[in-house]
Amino acid sequence: MITLTTDFGLEDPYVAQMKGVILSINADSNLIDISHSVKKFDVRMGAFTLASAAPYFPKGTVHLAVVDPGVGTKRRSVMVQTKQAFFVGPDNGILMLAAKSQGIEHVYDLSNSPYRLPKISSTFHGRDIFAPAAAYLDQGVKPFEFGPEIIDPLTPKFAETTRKNTSLYGEVLHIDSFGNIVTNIAEKDISNVKTVKVKLAECSLEATFAKTYGEVNLKDPIALVGSHGFLEFALNQGNAAEKYNVHSGDLVTITLS
Repeated sequence: MITLTTDFGLEDPYVAQMKGVILSINADSNLIDISHSVKKFDVRMGAFTLASAAPYFPKGTVHLAVVDPGVGTKRRSVMVQTKQAFFVGPDNGILMLAAKSQGIEHVYDLSNSPYRLPKISSTFHGRDIFAPAAAYLDQGVKPFEFGPEIIDPLTPKFAETTRKNTSLYGEVLHIDSFGNIVTNIAEKDISNVKTVKVKLAECSLEATFAKTYGEVNLKDPIALVGSHGFLEFALNQGNAAEKYNVHSGDLVTITLS
């Protein structure tokens, strides 16, 4: 099984070209679209989308993700092998949020020419490098055959959090269509919490920690772990991002109590 996550949209032929390459190499591939509506060039949104979906796929799934504003530059093309799955895409951080949560075992540079198309476009590595790699991997080619192992893949700030005493430091991963503020702080980092003090870019607030939005009064702030497994801040039937003027990428500090 191969999943696809891109910012290509569906108006252009790019997604179809990638699928054509995959199926030409391995006609038995089962292709699943996660999303092709990631905001253009938004690596953070692509990483969040992939990390939210990947845990629900069978072991051994190949996740192909391309949001690649640095295509054609010296950024590397990589495959990440985890305990659960494989991730193929540019070495710009889009893979790491999902891969880290599954336990990274190896990372390989996709540099071996037999597993690329014969002609490589400088503007479409999704078709010419990543799609063939995903297809051959799904077909059974061993990960180490694609190129040398690397030990320094790019890990972006949004894939990491830090802790000092009772405070956690992270950032906003995503603002969903309801205006909920989704952070990069994972469920495992929070336990036995009743209230959360939050410092955002332009304000500070205290929010009740609960399991559902309806546990607080209408328009009151709430902290909870959303269905994606990350800590989020919301207003019950309100738009938290709009009220607090929060944007994707803003820094977040929370104090647990």
